[in-house]
Amino acid sequence: MRRIVLPTDFSKNAWNAISYALTIFKDVECEFFIVNAYQVGSSGLATKMGRANDTRLFRLMKEQSERDLGRTLEQIQEFDKNPKHSFKPLPVVDNLVNAIGKTVYNKEIDYVVMGTKGASGLKEVFMGSNTYKVINEIDFCPIIAVPDEYQVRDSINAIVLATGYEHEVETYELNPLLKLAALFDAEIWVTYAGNTDELTPEQMASKKAMGKKLKGAKHKFIEVPKETSIHGAIQKIVEESKEVDMVAMINYGHGFFEKLTHEAIIKKISFNTQVPFLVLHMFE
Repeated sequence: MRRIVLPTDFSKNAWNAISYALTIFKDVECEFFIVNAYQVGSSGLATKMGRANDTRLFRLMKEQSERDLGRTLEQIQEFDKNPKHSFKPLPVVDNLVNAIGKTVYNKEIDYVVMGTKGASGLKEVFMGSNTYKVINEIDFCPIIAVPDEYQVRDSINAIVLATGYEHEVETYELNPLLKLAALFDAEIWVTYAGNTDELTPEQMASKKAMGKKLKGAKHKFIEVPKETSIHGAIQKIVEESKEVDMVAMINYGHGFFEKLTHEAIIKKISFNTQVPFLVLHMFE
């Protein structure tokens, strides 16, 4: 049984991510937790009237969240009549990151699947990104970010695993990726942006270990020119190959990628990915 969190703000973007999760896990027994986070900011009036207003507003928001979750559940049951799938709506009083974090922790969640809106430049600075905040702060559960324009497909042919070989990866860190690949017999493309002839002895050891960890899965090692940026190199592979249905990356925090290029690669891809983006986490 897989346990999966589907955060929703009831937008088209959130629905696209929900339909993606229901589709790719169609052959898997799953319990889905549909999480809606809502908050009431204090009015700042330390009076009975201020507290009463907050209480009334809280009650209204709670009722609205429950109503909207009920409608989403009806929409899901219309879309997905899979007997292997069960659903639990969860209205949570908190900000989105905390709501997801608590659910992941309390319900022993395997994946979080959520939508991401593409944004760049000034829009990115002013709007921020809920998806990026979740990726950055929920570092104890794999997260699949689904772009809002992504046309949901019912299979995964190839997954690009972007790496700088900066860490000798453990099998349990790769497990969420291996399980997804196994569902579709997908090939994992271990992708390095740069010249592998210039790898340090530590990176070479990491690459060799990666080969051993992927032994049971279909995989190949590819090298791409770094060009202007690692992010650009990954985007180019996705654009040029119709086989790639997902990009995966291990989030090392301030790891090799950022040191090498001063580009926050996880943030850039979560904003600009054209295919779903799986973020794995390194467990210290």
